[in-house]
Amino acid sequence: MSGDKAGAKNAKTAATAGAGAPALVTLATAEKQDVPVTVQVNGSVVSLNSVDLRPQVTNTVSAVHVKEGQFVKAGQLLFSLDDRNDQANLARARAQQQKDEATLADLDRQYRRSQDLLAQNFISKSAADATLSQLEAQRAAVAADRAAVQSAQVALGYATLRAPIAGRIGAVNIYPGTLVQPTLSLVTVTQLDPIAVSFPVPEGNLQDLLEAARNRAPVEALVTGRKTPLIGTLDFVDNTVDPQIGTVRAKAVFANADQGLWPGQFVGTRITVRTLNGATVVPAAALMMLSDGTSLYVVDAAKTATRRKVKTLHTFGTKVAVSGIEPGEQVVIEGSQNVRPGGKVRVDAKAPAAPGTAPNGTTGVTPGSAASSDIKPVRERA
Repeated sequence: MSGDKAGAKNAKTAATAGAGAPALVTLATAEKQDVPVTVQVNGSVVSLNSVDLRPQVTNTVSAVHVKEGQFVKAGQLLFSLDDRNDQANLARARAQQQKDEATLADLDRQYRRSQDLLAQNFISKSAADATLSQLEAQRAAVAADRAAVQSAQVALGYATLRAPIAGRIGAVNIYPGTLVQPTLSLVTVTQLDPIAVSFPVPEGNLQDLLEAARNRAPVEALVTGRKTPLIGTLDFVDNTVDPQIGTVRAKAVFANADQGLWPGQFVGTRITVRTLNGATVVPAAALMMLSDGTSLYVVDAAKTATRRKVKTLHTFGTKVAVSGIEPGEQVVIEGSQNVRPGGKVRVDAKAPAAPGTAPNGTTGVTPGSAASSDIKPVRERA
């Protein structure tokens, strides 16, 4: 019995000694850096102007002046319709105007003579008034003729269809002799330079996005096949947040002289909505998601670990900007599952450096060089 008691005591003593052994960990130093808050999402290229060209009258196409896929200037002639009937109507209206203007000139002479005769009492006042009435009626007829001529000119203008904007035309399925009507689309003209990129932004960044829009913040478009991103400016933020997906639509305008962006194309967009000046940055691997919130282990000069609650401000790449610790403090990035609050630790000098970690245990990734990521911190074992 005494032997069993002694063995149990020794086992208990060994277990106690094992529990108090320093945990083997890898440390990193919290750094003070300016961290740009970057939002990176997928967007789509949209044209600032796109016009579906339709005729305003039913007529026959007499000539097609462009080819499909051609770039056109504003006001360039695209289609000509049969205008013989409109030319005849315009000539008829002008002839009627000339006839009525001649009658108006004759009545004007008669009125002047009647005034002279009235002054000499050769005619009555009523006769002079009748001449004046005829003169004013003829003036109204001439004004109506001028309106008729203008109307005929407008109708004649419908026989020529010109590009309302500068851009690239799409497919042309109209040929000379085709009967067209207002319900038929002749061609679509799409503006390509400048062009816009529409992208959704989470509603949590709405206030920062509105401030960025006021300052016309730069926006990057990441196009597949291009080594460098295209740079545009934030131009528009929608007035409504989509309640189903919790995003607000934004739009950036890009110069597109080389047609690097094409309507309907999907591109990656990246915008810096604000900057965290002097933020404390630690590796994302140091964070632990516990039931009472996010925390990490801080190691002091005596190699004693203390668990401290922190608040995540922004995640970028393999780093996280947090509040709750000071720059220069040592944090545990590996082996935290073996650490206990108030326990001793020892640094694993032979452990290989983690990706993005310098030999001294600190990370070497430039803040903001990568887009926002959803890196999951390690969880402490129960």
